Amino acid sequence: MKAFVVDKYSKNGTLRLAEMPEPKLGDSDVLVEVHAAAVNLLDSKVKTGEFKLILPYRRPFILGHDVAGRVVRVGSKVRKFKRGDDVYARPRDGRIGTFAEFIAMDEADVALKPGNLSMEEAASIPLVGLTAWQALIERANLKRGQKVFIQAGSGGVGTFAIQLAKHLGATVATTASAASAGLVKGLGADVVVDYRKDDFEKVLSGYDVVLNSQDAKTLEKSLNVLKPGGKLISISGPPDPDFAREKGLNMVLRLVLRLLSRGIRARAKRRGVTFSFLFMWAQGEQLSKIASLIEAGAIRPVVDRVFPFEATNEALAYVETGRAKGKVVIKVR
Repeated sequence: MKAFVVDKYSKNGTLRLAEMPEPKLGDSDVLVEVHAAAVNLLDSKVKTGEFKLILPYRRPFILGHDVAGRVVRVGSKVRKFKRGDDVYARPRDGRIGTFAEFIAMDEADVALKPGNLSMEEAASIPLVGLTAWQALIERANLKRGQKVFIQAGSGGVGTFAIQLAKHLGATVATTASAASAGLVKGLGADVVVDYRKDDFEKVLSGYDVVLNSQDAKTLEKSLNVLKPGGKLISISGPPDPDFAREKGLNMVLRLVLRLLSRGIRARAKRRGVTFSFLFMWAQGEQLSKIASLIEAGAIRPVVDRVFPFEATNEALAYVETGRAKGKVVIKVR
């Protein structure tokens, strides 16, 4: 099968289009014919080796974390899916590889595709949908009437998280350029801060939850937006000791991550708020719940551009510019 692979970690290198063996099917796996795959900043970070200590892949490996496609074969223990089912998923770490014609995934990571979405639209959902779900519902326990600040509202996670937060009944603030203000307001944002001319920490205060997706400076300023008892959840780092334990990392890495996050954890504690790092995980059951929300019209996908499979490197380069509004998708077939 054709696939785009990482041969070596590099900031400037590109993926190689290669002929790779079709994935082996485990007893609990479904083999999916890939129709579409989405591109995420995570793909770029994995390609450059930024996560190689916590996500050690043996090169060459196939890149890609989002998929929509059709089941063509199932393992002997699979009970939830059958041949011909249209599905979508974010395969678990260690088993990524959606920039390919086929992928084998554990059935626990997979869900039936929302019936009202195309393959391209469905492929745009899993990683950002699960990130927003796990941050706002699992970690923040966001409730009706609470206030949440979601950074970078026009990005992949932002466009989904705004809609989910509104569905939960929260008041939503976000940052966006003036050109993107209409988009994020249309998704449900109540307060839009133009990051090019206003400083959000001077505009916002008394928030229950902040979903941070930006740099260390923005993370620091986010503390000032929260009220006592508030929650600062970061998907861009730094990783904390809880993450190190969940990943089962060795003692040296645990110590390194403890030191990396010590400053922000201490400052959060002094302000009476909690800090936590979220690295989303594959979860088919949550994707099924997300599919129900999409089919009910509570959430819609936001797709910026669709590239042909052959232009996967161009799609990745476009995501790396940071200019995409919503998600960038690759049409495989």
